Amino acid sequence: MEPGTIDNLSILYQSSDFIVVNKHWDLRIDSKMWYETLTLQSQLKHRFPELADPDTYYGFRFCHQLDFSTSGALCVALNKAAAGSAYKCFKERLVTKAYLALVRGHVSQSRMTIRYAIGKNTTEGMTHMMCIEGTEGCENPKPCQSELVVLEHGSYSGDPVTKVLLQPLTGRTHQLRVHCSAIGHPIVGDFTYSQRQDSNPYRMMLHAYYLRIPTGTELIEVCAPDPFLTAMDSNWVPQQVTQRLEDVIQELKDKGTQKEEEEEEERREAGREEGAGGEGEGRREETEEQRARCEQWLAEWALE
Repeated sequence: MEPGTIDNLSILYQSSDFIVVNKHWDLRIDSKMWYETLTLQSQLKHRFPELADPDTYYGFRFCHQLDFSTSGALCVALNKAAAGSAYKCFKERLVTKAYLALVRGHVSQSRMTIRYAIGKNTTEGMTHMMCIEGTEGCENPKPCQSELVVLEHGSYSGDPVTKVLLQPLTGRTHQLRVHCSAIGHPIVGDFTYSQRQDSNPYRMMLHAYYLRIPTGTELIEVCAPDPFLTAMDSNWVPQQVTQRLEDVIQELKDKGTQKEEEEEEERREAGREEGAGGEGEGRREETEEQRARCEQWLAEWALE
């Protein structure tokens, strides 16, 4: 994947309500800094000037976030109603996200569940970093869970590395980067969480590969092309395949389908109870706090 320019934005999915882009690495979603003229927002405005929403500050509403250094699938809502339907999927934990990464060393276990709580690092000089619970200066750590599946063992520029699929089951800032560092396998090229030592690779090797958002009216499901192939980067040399990427993604698809079917059955049951004069316990009204969070989320890109 080449560096981002104003006119090389790759589109993975497009409908009347959503666009999913393949975000470039080392690219901000937006910026108010005058010198940062190239952002994902500017790429979108260049490619789709007619789709920019004048009621928002930047022009486009993002359904979720990706770090500056992370590439891959990112969903954009083209109107407020679409943004609301996407928000509902995130709130009800129906969204599936999975990332590809190259991590330092050879991970011995084929699958891992990582459960370190993560908080903000308040240590002087590290105020933009996160940390695991128990670290000096770790403020307000919250429970976090990530799933790791080993795909291949190999080397990068002669050093041992492992290609993995990572699934964040919670959504803390820098969660995957912090969790990989915490288990002793920091992501290749992650300068911030490698004690500021890993500066040689041209990018951080973290890529949002798979995204599934079942909005009810449409199923958004994409895979952003794998950038961690020898044909794309000759420094990466795979040596042993542990699990095929296609098989692991199919597992995620099957789980997503099952969860959606269970949610639909719960809604039907709630409707039957209401129709029979029951309390409708399966259907819970949105609280004022939840509604306020939704409104704040929808207004995130609105003009002040």
